[in-house]
Order: sequence, then C-alpha cells, then structure tokens
Amino acid sequence: MEKQGYVYILFNKRKGTLYTGVTSNLIKRVYEHKNKLTPGFTSTYGVDKLGYYEVHTSITSAIEREKQIKSGSRTKKLDLIEPTNPEWKDLYDSIL
Repeated sequence: MEKQGYVYILFNKRKGTLYTGVTSNLIKRVYEHKNKLTPGFTSTYGVDKLGYYEVHTSITSAIEREKQIKSGSRTKKLDLIEPTNPEWKDLYDSIL
C-alpha cells in the first residue's frame, strides 16, 4: 500500500511569499521549515507558516497535485488559501 501524501502551501506574511511543497509527513515537514533545518528557499525568505494543505490517498497523487498547483498562477494559489483560511492563520497548531 502506498503512503498517504500531503500538498501544502507555506507563507511568510499575509499575501506575502508563497511556497508549495509535497510530503508524506506534514507535521515533520512543516516543523523542518519552521526551524530552518533545510537550507533553501523557505529558510532564506522566512516562509514558515502553513496556510493551506490537502490530504491525498497516495504520495503519487500528491506529487501530481503539487505539480498542478506549482504550474498555476499566484492568483490560483491565493484562491486555494483565502476561502479556507481568510485570516491567514498559521495552521500548524491545528494539525498537531
């Protein structure tokens, strides 16, 4: 059986810099971003707040969805965040 997957969008401030990623362990991955454990885009730009996520039954479908989101416009990413998280709250605590 294939692992469950997650697609997520992080932000640094309301309508600020966005990052889209995919993982099989959302809590662990967001923790890594928050604590700048992996050098790269998110640690450089302080993108560490969970604004949106989707749960997928397989990592394969999550990867496909991540590609779809990444290829879309910034407006499409904002359209995912705003209806479910209009206050731009960091959703990390809600998944712990």
